[in-house]
Amino acid sequence: MKFLRDAFDKARPNFSEGGKFAFLHSVFDGFETFMFVPGHATHSKVHVRDGIDMKRTMITVVVAMLPVLLFGIWNVGYQHFLATGEGESMMEQVITGLIQVLPIIVVSYGVGLGIEFYFAQRRGHPINEGFLVSGLLIPLILPPTIPLWMVALGTAFAVIIGKEVFGGSGMNLLNPALTARVFLFFAYPAYMSGEFLSNGDAVWFLGNREALVDGFTGATSLSQIAAGVDIQYSVWDMFMGFEKGSIGETSVLATLIGAFILIISGIGSWKIMSSVFVGGFLMGTVFNMIGGTPFLEMPAYYHLLIGGFAFGAVYMATDPVSAAQTETGKIIYGLLIGVMTVLIRVANPAYPEGMMMAILLMNVFAPTIDYFVVESNKKRRLKRATV
Repeated sequence: MKFLRDAFDKARPNFSEGGKFAFLHSVFDGFETFMFVPGHATHSKVHVRDGIDMKRTMITVVVAMLPVLLFGIWNVGYQHFLATGEGESMMEQVITGLIQVLPIIVVSYGVGLGIEFYFAQRRGHPINEGFLVSGLLIPLILPPTIPLWMVALGTAFAVIIGKEVFGGSGMNLLNPALTARVFLFFAYPAYMSGEFLSNGDAVWFLGNREALVDGFTGATSLSQIAAGVDIQYSVWDMFMGFEKGSIGETSVLATLIGAFILIISGIGSWKIMSSVFVGGFLMGTVFNMIGGTPFLEMPAYYHLLIGGFAFGAVYMATDPVSAAQTETGKIIYGLLIGVMTVLIRVANPAYPEGMMMAILLMNVFAPTIDYFVVESNKKRRLKRATV
């Protein structure tokens, strides 16, 4: 890597103050610190010293998302050939999925990083590292057949409204990727819900209605339950991810592999992840006791397997910026996300995927949760001190 280090050192004067490309200093700094750990200390008043910098942390999260990305690429191709009745090989399924998914990722990173670079240059700030993760999260929570212009629009909305208006990475109140998802869901519900569109195209299928085999349904397991239809997938299918859905959300197994990477690296909070699952299961159990509708009577553990529950618990709820920060607060925060997810699914059949909405709601209340946890700790310690 010495030749690369020498190349950056040789080019730096051109991008420093007085150089002919000084106006691109933030862009140069962003690429240099992506390749090499910065040689300078943090300048902000409040910071935590660690052995790795923020870019290396973000890259670890990206690595943790590779299992769901790779499975999602294959599953997109698999679902396409399953719908058409064609018996293609695994390699052909992967290639078909890659052709569909790769442009979505390219557009997400291209638009998002372009906006990040623009704001960094205007403000004279370093390039924010957060979009390394958000740029991949956004495609993973979108349908595989979403138009690329919608990807660009949703990404721009997430970066500008979800991050930059708050001051950039580390200052955002809401999870940027979820901000994009919710914006697109309410702006273009037909493209995000799995329904057939007026032109015959289906959100979860790479083709049109005429190419489908008899008996094929474009409904996901969540939409089937909301419609009062028996789920066509087995528990094994739902756990492995052999069903229709957003690109990266279907496989619980792949998500758990990512969770393992995040936990052993110390980046993801196991308290948040586990408490989300516990909260969802407990709320599902309560509804089982009530009964009366398919959603109420569905086994509680089904909620943990279908939709984006596992994906949201591992990759979204654990966002270190928008999640609760205190240790007790993380448990409360996670429990409430799990409870709210199942509550939204059951109480609002028009929006059966409640995970994303529940996380955004708890993002807003995370500071309040931390506040009351800290106040409780203060009162308890003061009480001990006066005894």
